[in-house]
Amino acid sequence: MHSFLRNTAKEILESGVDLQKLTVVLPNRRAGLFFTKHLGTLISEPTWMPEVKTIEEIFYDLAGNRPADDLTLIFELYRVYQDLNPEAETFDRFYFWGEMILKDFNDVDQFMANPEKLYHHLSEIKAFESDLSFLNESQVDLIKQFWSSFQRQDRDHQEKFLKFWQLLSPLYSSFQSSLAVSGLAYSGMLYRKVAESLKSISRPEKVHHFIGFNAFTGTEEALIKHYITEFKAKIYWDIDSYYLDDKVQEAGLFFREYQKDKVFGPTFPKHIPTQIEDRKAAIKTYATPLKVNQANLVGSILEKIPADESWEETVVILPDEQMLFPVLHTLPDQVDKVNVTMGYPVKNAPVYSFLEAVLEMQRFIKVEDGKLLFYHVAVKNLLSSIYLKSENPEFTEKLLEEMQLLNQIQVSAEKLHLGGELYQLIFQKLENDSLFPYLANLIEALAERLEDEPLQRSYLYQCFKQLTRLRDVFADQEILSINREFFIRLFRQIFREVKLPFEGEPLQGLQIMGVLESRNLDFKRVIICNMNEDSFPPSTGLNSMIPFNIRKAFGLPVQEQNDSIYAYTFYRLLHSAEEVHMIYTTASDQGKAGEKSRYLQQMAVELGREIGEEVVFIPIDQKSPEAITIHKNSEVLSLLDRYLINENGKSQTSFSPSALSVFLDCKLKFYLQYLANIQEKQEVSEEIDAAVFGNLAHLSMEILYQDWANRKKRNVLEKFDFEDIRKNWVFPAIEKAIRKFYHLEGEADTKLNGQMAIARDVLQKYLHQILKIDEADAPFKLISLEKEKKYMAGFKINTLKGEQMVSLRGIIDRVDEHNGSVRLIDYKSGQDNKTFPDVASLFDREHKSRNKAAMQTMFYGLIYQATNPENTLPLKPAIFNLREMFGDEFNPYLQLKLPYKSGVEVEDYRKFEEQYRAGLKSLLEDIYNPDVPFDQTEDLKKCEYCTYKEICGR
Repeated sequence: MHSFLRNTAKEILESGVDLQKLTVVLPNRRAGLFFTKHLGTLISEPTWMPEVKTIEEIFYDLAGNRPADDLTLIFELYRVYQDLNPEAETFDRFYFWGEMILKDFNDVDQFMANPEKLYHHLSEIKAFESDLSFLNESQVDLIKQFWSSFQRQDRDHQEKFLKFWQLLSPLYSSFQSSLAVSGLAYSGMLYRKVAESLKSISRPEKVHHFIGFNAFTGTEEALIKHYITEFKAKIYWDIDSYYLDDKVQEAGLFFREYQKDKVFGPTFPKHIPTQIEDRKAAIKTYATPLKVNQANLVGSILEKIPADESWEETVVILPDEQMLFPVLHTLPDQVDKVNVTMGYPVKNAPVYSFLEAVLEMQRFIKVEDGKLLFYHVAVKNLLSSIYLKSENPEFTEKLLEEMQLLNQIQVSAEKLHLGGELYQLIFQKLENDSLFPYLANLIEALAERLEDEPLQRSYLYQCFKQLTRLRDVFADQEILSINREFFIRLFRQIFREVKLPFEGEPLQGLQIMGVLESRNLDFKRVIICNMNEDSFPPSTGLNSMIPFNIRKAFGLPVQEQNDSIYAYTFYRLLHSAEEVHMIYTTASDQGKAGEKSRYLQQMAVELGREIGEEVVFIPIDQKSPEAITIHKNSEVLSLLDRYLINENGKSQTSFSPSALSVFLDCKLKFYLQYLANIQEKQEVSEEIDAAVFGNLAHLSMEILYQDWANRKKRNVLEKFDFEDIRKNWVFPAIEKAIRKFYHLEGEADTKLNGQMAIARDVLQKYLHQILKIDEADAPFKLISLEKEKKYMAGFKINTLKGEQMVSLRGIIDRVDEHNGSVRLIDYKSGQDNKTFPDVASLFDREHKSRNKAAMQTMFYGLIYQATNPENTLPLKPAIFNLREMFGDEFNPYLQLKLPYKSGVEVEDYRKFEEQYRAGLKSLLEDIYNPDVPFDQTEDLKKCEYCTYKEICGR
């Protein structure tokens, strides 16, 4: 198999050079490791090996220094910035664009641009135009293009940009001076220092050979040219005519420029290799619907590799690091060794997500009456993590249930600390000076609990190491105090860049690499994932304070150069490949369209030969979901037995009017909700939605009259009572209802948020309106209020087992005696209609406007009379619609109304009792009829807001 590094090693050996007096310089250490391996296999007798270095090491050795870490440099940059700008913002606001300035300064130095000219004060554009002798004509045009577009901006934006731009030149100069005094440096500064003092460096003891480079920075180009001309260094190019001879092929962009150079030009080989054309590798592309499908496809490709082949000749390239673990999990059994040459981002680890959630929780802490309170969403996220769940499973489950049951928006630290030591460590309020020790203690506590999880502990170790470095950097800074908000942002920024390095034998086994790690390495079989545009090549733009035209004019890198580097990295994988598999996805992912990489499009045109393509389908059942029908077998019928009254006169449960109404709407929904007991998931609700508001209104009215009656020791309300009730009883009733609904302790202040305060005011208006209506009806006698009395009834029906008694039950919001009638009042927060054509329509599921509210209040008449058989007074159903009560002609009573005729008020339920009982009997017998299955409704409108529509597939 062709190998550039092996061929180069062979050429060096055959040249007769003394290896002991040779320094080999390569783009990265991995290439150096493989070069040493190839050289070792070619040497037949003991000899000294050459020194192998990276070009980075050459520069740092010559500079006699190493770059400081970015955070230290940004601190130093901020010091200088403060001296130059009296109105400097705080460090936490400066940091995130200070990073960008530092990167720009590094580019300026790496490419040896003139900072004074680059950061020229653009307001003096005439002076700027008069001194363009250092630029060629095309560069001058770029500057003028920028200025032309800049002048079209509004004045305010121009002034802000010019003010900022004016600061950058002195900031650059002062920063250089400050770093020189402190002995610190960034990499570009060291590179430039070396490049500008090349004439003064002494001749190296060893001859240098530069191998496999593609794109040089300005400083690298200057150094290598100096070594070639002055120190007889050699350079070996890893190239192919496929992209070098094609003037528009982006992979050869740099090489074509170097080929024209008077120093680099002569170093190019007389005969440019034609490996890509000669080898005619078998190339196949695969289209998969989803990203994760690629891992399975990689596994299936590897399974087909013959057993006698060496795994070292196969590489899997992963442009997206998130694909690493899916690929590792799908490797076939015959892959006995794997070498991973890429770090895995800690940000993708569950441990990082947990630490981030712990810090995020700090943003929503409240202190009320000396109590530390944590926001329910943050608490739930942490309690749902494996770390807290495994610490105390029973406590966690119980607390989550309690939060939902009590609808707790805030959870006290006191309650959370009952979970144990880890809970006490996590749930505390952090002060600025405790951020570092807190997080360090938490990481150590998690590590102790994860002794059997080496991978998780490795993630924690990387986080701890980064935290320690961060703490040491901050300890050396006296110009600022770190606050919690900045720490959280900094934590995200820095820790998301941390990667977990994998240990392994780099020269053995299947090779799994990132894109840039593959430079100079050759493989017989290449498998590349994520061959999508925006992934390979990546679409990430250059974050820079320097406008594009200015960057290009001064020779700083722009996206074009970045694209060229990735294009070369891709095409050089084809130098030795005999078999190439490239996989792309057709579905969009994280805002990126599912479009195949332009490299695939280019190859199809340029190679001039057929490229196989396979579309990998995932079988999907396109059939419409089948109708669900639950037949009433013995098991289902046994569930219905719970509603039957036994010989002791008791039942396990009872039919409510709501349950019967659900059965009329959809028999399957009745089964799922009341028999299968599949309940809608309850969540803690901060919103005052219609359901919550309705519950508060019911509770407030119940408490209002109940407390008044208990205090007054009477249950008859006279007209003169209402002024006192409005003045002294409404507000306390609402407050008590809110406390009771949200399970607030004792008489504690409710401390309402904005929504609740508005809801309280609206509730007062509703209650005052009900009191106004009641005052007009007074006097009346209260009989019962909502939950203080449950009305029950036994109801005989015919079943296959003969005559049986089913249990009926209901809660009537208010029962009172008025004008010789018993009123059965139901409060409704909606706009329920009070008219119905006949009793039969109340049980007709096909009736388009079946009156559920009328059916329910009639039900109340039945169970009230059954509970009070001695009653002889008329039973008058009534509905208090909260939304309609403010109308001048509000009438709460049910009305029998036929089309085009005036309605007749229902004065006594008992006049309709026979018809109602007949309809109810038929309904209940349908429920118990084994020949009537629980099936789906055919009215799809009823499915629109149904909780169970996902189960039904509607």
